[in-house]
Amino acid sequence: MAVLAADGSEQRQFELPRQALKIVGAETVLVSPRSDFVTGRGVGQSGAPIKMDVQVGDAEYGDYDALFIPGGEMNINKLRHFPEAVDFVRSFFTASKPVATTCHGPLLLIDANVVRARKVTSCPSIKAELINAGAIWLDDPVVVHNGLVTNQKPDDIPIFTKTMIDSFWKYI
Repeated sequence: MAVLAADGSEQRQFELPRQALKIVGAETVLVSPRSDFVTGRGVGQSGAPIKMDVQVGDAEYGDYDALFIPGGEMNINKLRHFPEAVDFVRSFFTASKPVATTCHGPLLLIDANVVRARKVTSCPSIKAELINAGAIWLDDPVVVHNGLVTNQKPDDIPIFTKTMIDSFWKYI
């Protein structure tokens, strides 16, 4: 499983799903525009450095069964500035591989041009951008649609994580 992150990834939205994937036997590979470490964020503060495995420009979507994109407004805004990250995300949709993302993560899906006619949820602050990009925005804690799992807020991470794992296993 590829985990795509940059500086500013919300630590809780990153760590809990990744740990759950490992518990069920998935290998997670951390992919980033950086080749060394990214710094996560806690509530109102910097989090711990996270060691990356593969630089996104060197990552091949065919090497992975699924993609997880942790949220964090700063994380997503940084990823959006890297065409390699946007292309990497788009390739999972083109190949019909499962993707899961939290909170602000669907902003990256807008740049990848993959939200049109897809049911999604997100933090309410990006609802208008998703609707303007053609997504069908639902006011639900977690939404699953054609291999895409999205969630609304950090409090939904436990149900998001279970839903992500169930969805990933359906597709792989």
